[in-house]
Amino acid sequence: MAKIKIFIVVLSLVFSVSPLAPQEPRQEPANRERIRENIHRLRLLRMTEALELSEEQTAKIYPAATRIEREKAALSGKIGQEIRQLRAMLRAETPDEQMLAQKVRSIKELRKAIQEKDREFEAMLEGNLTEVQKARYLLFALDFYRGLGEKLDRARQLSREKRKQ
Repeated sequence: MAKIKIFIVVLSLVFSVSPLAPQEPRQEPANRERIRENIHRLRLLRMTEALELSEEQTAKIYPAATRIEREKAALSGKIGQEIRQLRAMLRAETPDEQMLAQKVRSIKELRKAIQEKDREFEAMLEGNLTEVQKARYLLFALDFYRGLGEKLDRARQLSREKRKQ
């Protein structure tokens, strides 16, 4: 277990820097995907530490979390395509209202599908965590995304300051 903790610490240091580095305003899809994967790995590693997951729990949670994250990424990609099409449709002089309505429905359905994947992950955790770990997870989820947002904001600010110089 000590080796796993050391491995987790090293990987969290590696992954905590790379996804948060300032990025160019328009990122290539492969770059965005790599950043998304790094954030996902970082989240899993930090979650393992915060919840003090056992090896058995880790063996159940990691594959499910990775699968769900891949499915969410695919859905997000589809949403991006649908939004680009919606923008193009709205640029037309006389957009077809039925087509617009259909596109809006499609985007809403994809967003609901992502929410369902989040619920699937939460349900999987419910079945594999102790009550103490469930409580820790609630706090971990809040703190992780708040901290990530703060670090991204700082990175963006530094990037803006560099461009001004």
